[in-house]
Amino acid sequence: MDVRADRVAVTGAHGPLLRATSLRVRSGELAVVAGDPGQGHTAFGLALTGRITPSAGSVEPCAAELRERAVLVDAPGVTEPEPGLKVIDVITEELALTRVRRSRTELLDKHGLTARTRFEAVPPAVRIALLTDLVRPGADLLVLDTPDRHTADVGDWWPTALAQAQSGRAVVVLCGTAAADRLPLTPARLGEHFQPAPLETLS
Repeated sequence: MDVRADRVAVTGAHGPLLRATSLRVRSGELAVVAGDPGQGHTAFGLALTGRITPSAGSVEPCAAELRERAVLVDAPGVTEPEPGLKVIDVITEELALTRVRRSRTELLDKHGLTARTRFEAVPPAVRIALLTDLVRPGADLLVLDTPDRHTADVGDWWPTALAQAQSGRAVVVLCGTAAADRLPLTPARLGEHFQPAPLETLS
């Protein structure tokens, strides 16, 4: 998959949500896009996955194809699970959305969880691993929305993001500048057009 965002900007009812941002990421690549709070992480994620139409700029492929092939993971107020739900309910809902038949018990065992645990009590590393594990098999682009809001340790989510790219998916992580500065790559930046190349994970 080849996703290209060209000077994408988003304006809300009360003003700009995202300044013009460009990015290109392809299958097997991992891009990190960093910004300070309020710079439009989720707005960019929604545009990259075809869920909103940018106020300016463009995203390729078209929105219909992106909605079919891209998943926005754990976006605050959009795709994040309700914190008070039990883990088994989150798994059941996600499997229903993807229409994939999988054993809920096996998923619980795989991630070391119990069915009645409240989702807000799931450790950050397990949270991101589980939510990416629940993504439908045909998704070619994963956009992980601010996993660093749950933890100061980038090691809680970087290995999962890297593994997803190594599996052949295009992966974008939206995060804060402090987290991005601790990663082994030069991050792209929200509000910028000229960006460093993503990390190539496939030989």
